[in-house]
Amino acid sequence: MGVDYYKILQVDKNVKDEDLKKAYRKLAMKWHPDKNPTNKKDAETKFKQISEAYEVLSDPEKRAIYDQYGEEGLKGQVPPPEAGAGGGTSFYSTGDIPGSFRFNPRNADEIFAEFFGFSSPFGGRGGGGGGMRSRFSGGMFGDDMFRSFGEGGGIHMNQAAPRKTPPIEKKLACTLEEIYRGTTKKMKISREIADASGQTMPVEEILTINVKPGWKKGTKITFPEKGNEQLNVTAADLVFVIDERPHSVFSREGNDLIVTQKISLVEALTGYTVHLTTLDGRNLSIPINNVIHPNYEEVVPKEGMPLPKDPSKKGNLRIKFNIKFPTRLTDEQKIGIRKLLTASA
Repeated sequence: MGVDYYKILQVDKNVKDEDLKKAYRKLAMKWHPDKNPTNKKDAETKFKQISEAYEVLSDPEKRAIYDQYGEEGLKGQVPPPEAGAGGGTSFYSTGDIPGSFRFNPRNADEIFAEFFGFSSPFGGRGGGGGGMRSRFSGGMFGDDMFRSFGEGGGIHMNQAAPRKTPPIEKKLACTLEEIYRGTTKKMKISREIADASGQTMPVEEILTINVKPGWKKGTKITFPEKGNEQLNVTAADLVFVIDERPHSVFSREGNDLIVTQKISLVEALTGYTVHLTTLDGRNLSIPINNVIHPNYEEVVPKEGMPLPKDPSKKGNLRIKFNIKFPTRLTDEQKIGIRKLLTASA
């Protein structure tokens, strides 16, 4: 196939447009000749290769010819399919092979300027490596040009530095059962995506969120750059924040589960058995033979929430009690209770 455009951009053959843009953005900034003053000649060569690869792979027609015939197809040495249909502005008839077309790469600086939104950052347009070298070698923008893209500093010619919009946070409501067991949530989002020219179009995506057992309220799951896209603006991150829905039986403190039982004074004094259904559906019977006083708490080990870092381990189940005292007692009841408690003491 000759030159491997996919390898140059460090992507695979199934790369999507969004990832292709990211790959070009990263490599173009890395190998820009003004970014490499001590290695300018090699940088110019790499920069041209990167730009040419992006031009071919970002154009569906050129990419189809390249995928089928390789570099030779772009050079007109192999007649591309449906050659008579026309090849766009970057193809022209060679005349030496009837009905064939030849790929004429655009200037690397022109592609760079179009991609990053500058009208003409390197002066006039011309062909060939020498012309590009003369425009780059002057260092018109110098290092400041690159600082505006995330390395600090400003930019010349009053060009606005790309900025990243603040993260977008959205609560992700989960039941206590879902957090106890772990669950998968699928969220449908709508957003605007932009091409290199700044044109936007609406798209819908399904995001999959794997909620791990034991995650706590406030846990954040970040999807980088899933906000609306704009030219020269880095899309916002989309952040989902775990939110626990109130439970009818249990509450949570850290990794512990808390449950409060309402019992009578007789049950508090004579014994009581707690019956509970756990968050994973098991039935527990917990007999309590101690005297239950207002501050009494029964602790059941390993029946709490899974530990986020090790779900095989769990916190405790803590049972508290709300003792219902009688509103009044007869004289006989008072005498009887006094005798009973005095004798037991």
